[in-house]
Amino acid sequence: MPSDDGTDPDFYTRISTHILDTALGEPARDVYVRLERHDTDGWRTLAEGHTDADGRLRHRVPVRDWQAGGYRLVFYVEPYLGGDAFFPEITIAFHVHDAERHYHVPLLLSRYGYTTYRGS
Repeated sequence: MPSDDGTDPDFYTRISTHILDTALGEPARDVYVRLERHDTDGWRTLAEGHTDADGRLRHRVPVRDWQAGGYRLVFYVEPYLGGDAFFPEITIAFHVHDAERHYHVPLLLSRYGYTTYRGS
């Protein structure tokens, strides 16, 4: 089983996210997030997990799968926001141009809106 401390040479932790509930001013805990890469056959799941108590998640991606190309993070926010959520799912697509750099894609979330940006 791969080490969780980031020292396993077969895995990269070059992608992370952080969800902040801007209406409450608190991290969004336990939100399911899936990381996908676009291949010739369409979208393929590379990693998935839930945000921690601080609303953060670092996806551990096999070295062979982390390369320049198209990716997306899919946030399943309906369980967090409730059944009447206006946006039950939020998809953020982006391009990795330099596979050696770390990519941080935060999500600022409220019941009727969201925003994102390229963090560091």
